[in-house]
Order: sequence, then structure tokens, then C-alpha cells
Amino acid sequence: MIKANKNKDRMGIITEIAQPNRTALRSTSSAPSTPTANDASMLRLLQLSSATLPVGGYAFSHGLEWALEAEWLSTSDDVIEWLSVQLTESVATLDLPILHRQCLALEQQDIPALIQWNDTVLACRESYELRLTDTALADAMIRLLHGLSIETDLLNTLDNQSKKPHNISYVTTFAIAATHWRISPHYAALGYAWAWLENQVAAATKLTLFGQLSAQKAIDALMPVVEQAVNQSLLISDDDIGTSLPGLAMASSHHETQYSRLFRS
Repeated sequence: MIKANKNKDRMGIITEIAQPNRTALRSTSSAPSTPTANDASMLRLLQLSSATLPVGGYAFSHGLEWALEAEWLSTSDDVIEWLSVQLTESVATLDLPILHRQCLALEQQDIPALIQWNDTVLACRESYELRLTDTALADAMIRLLHGLSIETDLLNTLDNQSKKPHNISYVTTFAIAATHWRISPHYAALGYAWAWLENQVAAATKLTLFGQLSAQKAIDALMPVVEQAVNQSLLISDDDIGTSLPGLAMASSHHETQYSRLFRS
């Protein structure tokens, strides 16, 4: 069970974390249905949120590695709690609300709004490494989208309007890919949150905090939190977008000078 007092210690914030119709199957098995647009978009969502997407998400622990080194985390329950707080107090209050707004901006071809929200999410990253994580993932996604000939004109426009290199957020590139593939903002948010969670659980596994079975148990425990985060993000007003997790910012900052490490953040 997630304990509120532990949340406060580590993050600086208190958070309460049919049987198939075989006759019907037989009757339709000889006439496979043509995939619908929704089927195609869902397949694209799986592609976009897959761990095999070549953006390098596996290289970043978001401060988790230092938190282990500092003995802030020692058990699988500690890690579940750490990730739960980030989902509800950072991903749900910053990344997902902005992702939703950027998807809408793209649908309306409102490039100034897209850029405004891009700058907002980067400004809210609380450490150099957290910002590096965001922009490094974005750089890799941009290379991928260019390679797939997806929205190249838009990407070039964003690059030209950026004040300096590496100034585009991964949230922005995720929104561009999702909109191009006709993935709804809601499902894009689910995919984004799932990909974030999967990468973090993989990082914890590499750090030996999880075994294979305990990693799946952690994902199972955090699935409802992912849903909560997505639903919570829909209620965030423009003025309430942001995050403040002092523990995460400290862990990320200390990780910059950690002597021995596996991850870039």
C-alpha cells in the first residue's frame, strides 16, 4: 500500500497514491474484416508507445539511479511509490495537459500555440538532466519522423523558430506523431504515460530493484495510476499546468555528478 508519509519524505509532497462467443467466431473466421481507421490508429499508438521506438528512452532513469545510490529507495514498494507520485504530480500535471493542448493546436494548425506550449514544458523541467532527457528524446524522435517523411515541413518550421538547438520537447514531437497518425488526444496521453512507465520500470529492473516478475507486478500496481493520471490531466487548467517535486529535482541534480552510473539522467 502507498503511504503518504513516505511520499513526503522522498518527493517533498504528500500524495495518496466473458467467455468468447465461439459460434460467432466460427461464423466469421472465413471472412476477415478490413481494418478500420480506428484499428490503424490504435496500431500506430502501439508503435508510438513501444519500447522498440528508437528514441533512447531506456537511457534515462529520471533520478531513479541516484535515489537508489542515496538509499532513498530500497524495495519494490519504494519504487512503486516513487513512480506513482511522479505520475500523479508531474506527468499528469505537466506533460499530459500540454500534450492534449498541442494535439488540439495541431488539429487547428495553430503553430504559435504549439510553440508556446513547447516552451512551457521545457521551462518547467526542474533540472539540467530532466531538460536534457526531454530534448534528447525529442531530437531522436525528430530524426525518426524525418526518416519516415512525416510532417517534415512542420518540423523544419519548428527548428527555424527555435531560438537555439535542442529546444524542442519530446511532448511536442509525440503530439506531432500522434496527430499525423490520427490518434486521439486521450489515447495519445495513455500511450505517452504507458511509455514513460515502461521505461522507468525497465530502469529499475536494470538497477536490480526489480526482477522480471516483480517488474510485472509493479506495472500491474501502477496501471490504475496511469488511468488516474490521464483522467486527472483533463481537469488541469492552463494556470495550473506545472510541477514541483523537490525530491525528484534533487535526485536528478545529484545524478549529474554521480561517480558511477548506467543512465544519462
